[in-house]
Amino acid sequence: MATFSAPSDKIDQQAINTIRTLCIDAVEAANSGHPGTAMAMAPLAYLLWNKHLKFDPADPIWPNRDRFVLSAGHASTLLYSMLHLTGVKSVNEKYETLGKQAVTLADIMNFRQADSKCPGHPEYRWTSGIETTTGPLGQGVATSVGMAMASRWMAKQFNRPNFDMFGYNVYALCGDGCMMEGISNEAASLAGHHKLSNLCWIYDNNRITIEGNTDLAFTEDVATRFIALGWNVTRVGDANDLAMLDRAFQTFHNEEHRPTLIIIDSLIAYGAPNLQDTPEAHGAPLGDVEVRQTKRNYGWPEDEKFLVPGAVLEHFAQGIGQRGKQARAEWIEQFKAYKSYYRDLADQLDRMQHRKLPEDWDKDLPVFEPDEEGIASRASSGKVLNALAQRVPWLIGGAADLAPSTKTSLTFDGAGDFSIEDPGGRNFHFGVREHAMGAIANGMALCKIRPFTAGFFIFSDYCKPTIRLSALMEIPAIHIFTHDSIGVGEDGPTHQPVEQLPSLRSIPGLITIRPADANEVVEAWRVTAKLRHEPVAMVLSRQNLPTLDRSEFASAQGLAKGAYVLADAAEGDPEVILIGTGSELHLCISAYRELKEQGINARVVSMPSWELFEAQSPAYRQQVLPPKVTARVAVEQASTFGWERYVGLTGAIIGMDTFGASAPLSELQGKFGFTPEAIADAARRQIGQTGKAAA
Repeated sequence: MATFSAPSDKIDQQAINTIRTLCIDAVEAANSGHPGTAMAMAPLAYLLWNKHLKFDPADPIWPNRDRFVLSAGHASTLLYSMLHLTGVKSVNEKYETLGKQAVTLADIMNFRQADSKCPGHPEYRWTSGIETTTGPLGQGVATSVGMAMASRWMAKQFNRPNFDMFGYNVYALCGDGCMMEGISNEAASLAGHHKLSNLCWIYDNNRITIEGNTDLAFTEDVATRFIALGWNVTRVGDANDLAMLDRAFQTFHNEEHRPTLIIIDSLIAYGAPNLQDTPEAHGAPLGDVEVRQTKRNYGWPEDEKFLVPGAVLEHFAQGIGQRGKQARAEWIEQFKAYKSYYRDLADQLDRMQHRKLPEDWDKDLPVFEPDEEGIASRASSGKVLNALAQRVPWLIGGAADLAPSTKTSLTFDGAGDFSIEDPGGRNFHFGVREHAMGAIANGMALCKIRPFTAGFFIFSDYCKPTIRLSALMEIPAIHIFTHDSIGVGEDGPTHQPVEQLPSLRSIPGLITIRPADANEVVEAWRVTAKLRHEPVAMVLSRQNLPTLDRSEFASAQGLAKGAYVLADAAEGDPEVILIGTGSELHLCISAYRELKEQGINARVVSMPSWELFEAQSPAYRQQVLPPKVTARVAVEQASTFGWERYVGLTGAIIGMDTFGASAPLSELQGKFGFTPEAIADAARRQIGQTGKAAA
């Protein structure tokens, strides 16, 4: 067993033990949680927050603050203890009481209980002072890369001589599980490539996971791996050695060309001498006997629970409290002067921080003329994106090595590529790293940049964990997916998305939009741009889609309501309703015309977004889909799953119940029933099923 040197200063030790015992007592009270990492990393958290972190507890959303990310989210009590002891104030009007303490002692006592500000894993927006939602291992460190890239980008965008408006550092505490997850390696690789010297990962090398010692499955040399990835690596052999921890952070501060990894060797749940290096100490309460022994070993009153000495609170107030207050006050004074010299930039900064759009942001959005040959929605989206990005300077992003195919390159003068030489470039090249791309975008969004990502729709599977977190955190990341259906043809079933649409539609809070023509694409971007808390998945075609003549059909502005009547019965109520999205809407139009020639009153409904439609009033939804019209046909080149909510149990769904096949698109459409004739036949059968005479 390793030996540990205790801090020499009494107040240091008292503060560290306060953190530890708060973590112990919270887990014991909940009879649930992970005390080990929180106890072992208490010295690290204490030193980082009270000496190095540029952070004002009175204003935890100050723009140029340093970020601390607890990637090892299971050690959430460590973060809650720091938020309480440093006196972080609430800023979230929706969930909290403004200006009050974000985490009270009562909240810590109610750890993992309903409505506590201390849930099982840290949750952004729920509790002020938490920079990102963590829990799924690896997500936190990957998100921290996006935060560090955002710091670099904002410094280039806003800093001017004598005005350093941005330049914050990002710290992320991770463990063995984070290091095992593939997303962390993807993100670390990109961070090393961009030489993000403002990024510091702190690796708690305790060699324990839930199943036991990491030797069961993890024996690589992490230090050597990170050196190969272009990182500066330093090691602290004693998790309690404040002098060595301080030296490691100084090494980080002095490094100008590489991100830094600090490897800290620790014994998990270090406390009482007889506590063993076991997974049980990591993933379960210690129990009353071990708690007493541990507190005795700390020189702490054994019968006291949730004890917070006043001297410790004062120590933090004099440390991070005073430093943070001064740093923020200096920044605010500087910003006042900045507004006088750089009015436009100051306006941009203020709007960005409040997620407000510039004036006339949609002035240059294109209008597409009717065109039977049409344009792929990925291509029309690229045109709209470029027009919008010129009006919204903080709209930035890129693709997972697929910008030419997804049409997401920003091509206007001055857009540039984000790089070591030009950190102000607006095109980001993520490489073939879909999972990390999503997390990096989340990190950017958390810093109030408006990021977009792009890839083929089939690879949304690689992005789904990060998309889910963007929805959970209520941040407006934009996820662009092209090649949206079996329309990719010859690429075959490995590249033909089938179940991806219902998969994304199942995520609470995510808005999925599949526009049917170029002008619906414009409206999709118009809706997306105005969102402040909802992420969007924009699903676009590879193949051309006819641009509808809106003098014949309803305005594309109906997209804002999720679904709208595109074409209606010539007179009276419709006998059958045809519902389509994306490329299949045009098949519905052809079937509508065939039925009309046969004297059948049909209605065509464009339904690009279920979520937007469900947000409308019941009266509007019933206006579009009258309950008395039960003859309905839904058409989508995706899984039929879920369409029952709109066509009913007796309605027809023309969709995919199998994987696709490798063949030209025209052959696939015939093979799987995506033809106007098949839709018209289904409509006639529907009318017969509901007791009406077919033509």
